[in-house]
Amino acid sequence: MAKSNALAATLLLVMVVSLATLEGVHGVCGMSNDEFKLCQPAAAVNNPTESPSAECCAALGKANLSCICRYKGIAGIWLKMYHIDAKRAMALPGKCGLTMPNNCS
Repeated sequence: MAKSNALAATLLLVMVVSLATLEGVHGVCGMSNDEFKLCQPAAAVNNPTESPSAECCAALGKANLSCICRYKGIAGIWLKMYHIDAKRAMALPGKCGLTMPNNCS
């Protein structure tokens, strides 16, 4: 269950990055746009990196994961626009050793 929560949170994270970029926001849920972009290579549709970078994990580690969970409803729309693989994105918190909040399913 924790793994599912982590996967869902990562998906949300990518969606939040997309929204922030489109809206011109400088940061969402405790992460700047630049910090979100650090995680894109590990979740890319084409030629993803094997694992998230230390910088990506550090950015995810300081993010407000509960906040990110609130964005999950519309994440799929934005993922496609940014060439993000949802399964890879959802695996990032787990690969970084993070645990998602219980209310993020």
